[in-house]
Amino acid sequence: MVRSSLWNGWRNIIGLVTEYYTGGAPVRKIAEQGQTGSATVITTGLSIGLQSVVVPVLTLVVIIFLSNYFAGLYGVGIAAVGMLATVGITMAIDAYGPIADNAGGIAEMGALGEETRKITDSLDEVGNTTAAIGKGFAIGAAALAALAIITAFVQEVNHSRQVPIQLLLTDTNVLIGLFIGGMIPFLVGSLTITAVGDAAYSMINEIRRQFREIPGLLEGTGKPDNQKCVEIATGAALKKMVMPGAIAVFSPVIVGFLFGPEMLGGLLGGGLVSCILLALTMSNSGGAWDNAKKFVEKGNFGERIRHTKRRLWVIL
Repeated sequence: MVRSSLWNGWRNIIGLVTEYYTGGAPVRKIAEQGQTGSATVITTGLSIGLQSVVVPVLTLVVIIFLSNYFAGLYGVGIAAVGMLATVGITMAIDAYGPIADNAGGIAEMGALGEETRKITDSLDEVGNTTAAIGKGFAIGAAALAALAIITAFVQEVNHSRQVPIQLLLTDTNVLIGLFIGGMIPFLVGSLTITAVGDAAYSMINEIRRQFREIPGLLEGTGKPDNQKCVEIATGAALKKMVMPGAIAVFSPVIVGFLFGPEMLGGLLGGGLVSCILLALTMSNSGGAWDNAKKFVEKGNFGERIRHTKRRLWVIL
């Protein structure tokens, strides 16, 4: 009962914090910063994303401490399993945002009118927050599960060794592993952002080509080749994710076989901490930016920041 209450408290806190940072005062602050240009929008969004990490991480620390206090590592594992019991609703919450966003795109391509677009924009605004909440649940569960897995890894290795391993910071191999593990999420994040940039570059060139070659497209009388743009997006989504996936899968194998279990344990620990912090930052920053854009689109702050809104749309 205690473990279940702790996990429910974590879910409520992460939901409330995410809702605040992606739908409350920080969103209006980002939109207001648009009056001075896109640079201040970017810096404010990043600062809000970094700040949004504090409460969830402190809450996670308390959950781990209390679970371990009442039931040891078993309590931490049960807390992670408690998240898996809610995977259905978590997936539904996470999927709501993309579904609403795509509905808005279909409404725009189908020329269904401004009223329909306003409805889909409102649904998309809510979807940005629900998607961030769903990601927060997944991040918290991953942290708890990873902690249990690291402990299980140490115990399994010790079964086959006469001298048990200890993941001590004074051990050089462990410290090196921590740095490598902390670096990998940033490398994977860089590769994915680069993939988005490359896909956007190809998409923009294709759109420019269609404007040049399709008669009446710029005036609104011609019909665009949407299928080509869809092919660019889906192709990039599949091909550009091969390298990040390979890094995540093979880096523990390579480090473990080449440098031993101590460095591998450090890599797992460094990756755990780095992933949580980076994931929360990027998730909440993205949701706040997107909702700030919609806040401006509703007519707030006048026409002075319409150009900033368009630049922000490109970023998102």
